[in-house]
Amino acid sequence: MLSYLIRRTRGLMTAAALASILSGLFSVLLIAQINAALTSDSASRASAAWAFAGIAVALMVCRMVSTALFERLGQRALAELRSFVAQCVAETPFAQFERVGSARIQSALTEHSNNVAVLFVSLPVILTNTVIVVGCLGYLAMLSWQVFLFALGVIGLGAVGYHLVHLRAIHYLQDASSEQDRLFGHFRALTDGAKELRLHQRKSRVFMDQILGESVEGVRRLRTYGMSLFVISTSWGQFLMYAFIGLVLFVLAGDGPNQTQVMTGFALVFVFMVTPLEGLLINIPRINMARVAASRIDDITREMPQGQERQASPQVPALQRLELRDVTHQYYHEQSDDFFELGPINLSFTPGEVVFLVGGNGSGKTTLAKVVVGLYPPEGGEVLLNGERVEADGWDAYRQLFSVVFSDFHLFERLLEAPRDGLDEEGNRLLAKLHLQHKVRVENGAFTTQALSQGQRKRLALVVAYLEDRPFLVFDEWAADQDPLFKEVFYCEVLPELKRMGKAVLVITHDDRYFHLADRLVRLESGKLLAAESETAEEPLAEPSPAS
Repeated sequence: MLSYLIRRTRGLMTAAALASILSGLFSVLLIAQINAALTSDSASRASAAWAFAGIAVALMVCRMVSTALFERLGQRALAELRSFVAQCVAETPFAQFERVGSARIQSALTEHSNNVAVLFVSLPVILTNTVIVVGCLGYLAMLSWQVFLFALGVIGLGAVGYHLVHLRAIHYLQDASSEQDRLFGHFRALTDGAKELRLHQRKSRVFMDQILGESVEGVRRLRTYGMSLFVISTSWGQFLMYAFIGLVLFVLAGDGPNQTQVMTGFALVFVFMVTPLEGLLINIPRINMARVAASRIDDITREMPQGQERQASPQVPALQRLELRDVTHQYYHEQSDDFFELGPINLSFTPGEVVFLVGGNGSGKTTLAKVVVGLYPPEGGEVLLNGERVEADGWDAYRQLFSVVFSDFHLFERLLEAPRDGLDEEGNRLLAKLHLQHKVRVENGAFTTQALSQGQRKRLALVVAYLEDRPFLVFDEWAADQDPLFKEVFYCEVLPELKRMGKAVLVITHDDRYFHLADRLVRLESGKLLAAESETAEEPLAEPSPAS
């Protein structure tokens, strides 16, 4: 992921890095100029002053340029990351998306992406301070190579200690990153389960204290351990620096002719170098946090291969007949703690036909609907569209045949269908038909509000499906949240109108009083079809199973 971002921003990165390196070089030249001025005579001070002023101005310009460019890089990196992850989410097969989980994806789009972007903001400090430290060491070598070798020994001792602590700190940060993915799942439960938590005080207390609280504390504890180790290693490095200054001034100082200039230079350079070295050690953990975050994003995006199914402009064929032949699909069933197999399913649909699908809880009705619309490509058997088998590269075009209102539907802020003349008028006509005209309207291709009850929002979802004007519509327990009036409108007005329009309609329902309105009624139990496909709603049926 980091390599991808660097490749995408190579030119800007090179310019920003060059400005940072020049900033570090000018900083070293500035300290050398100060040391020379302290030991120079009055005759040479005028030229030294002009040199000092020129170096200071150049340093200011380079720092401004490097900081501005890296800030731009950080924002661009954040945008690139989020766009890349979002594109992967949009193009990955739905079943794979479910396996990855929304909590991990949310974590990648927020916390992990921010940590990677912070790296680019920190790079000017890291590059500049690295050049300063290396340049200062080079200047020390020019003053006295014997003392310089001793300085290298001190720095090497500090580096070994820092590296050992660093390895342990990274381990804590990686654990914190994994725990944070779980924490995002708990945050979603906090909002999605708001009603249940308020209705059950003990449940709320257990969730807040033992589930959410422990996860929040786990992230805090692990990150605190990791960052505290970095602070300890930084303090150890600072101590060694000051200890070296003391050794130079009080132990290694001699009586040579240039000894005053050498000792002054060493003390001045080391005091000056403490701040850049501290900044370097503080910002190095950000590199490691960015590496951990980028690794997490890598793991997530590798599970969502980009561009496998999405086609730029899929050719959507007209619907003449859709047929499932010996279709099977397997998934984990929580209630039985075992794998549940759907099928083999043999079923067909034609335009202008309304099919009701009924069955008990956990019988696989919604899963069958997802297989029908192509969200779950079958593991066995085949799907035939107009007599031709749907192949692996044809699923995206196949899915464009359907408009679906699932029980866990989502409403977008805008009507994302292709804009057309009369869209607002048609939407408002449907809203009036569903008695929502006094609460919400369609204006400029968007609903004026979504602050409605669940049943009313589901009516909005029906309007969206209607406006999409696809040849096949699927409704998953649409009437479950509606009062009798709107159930009557749905079954006796909307479905017949869709039938007259030549739409194929699949309705998952338990409303047995409306079974007679279906052209065909299909019963599913334990993943198996019990009713023959030719069975009509008028034929005798067993009592419907309890509502799911």
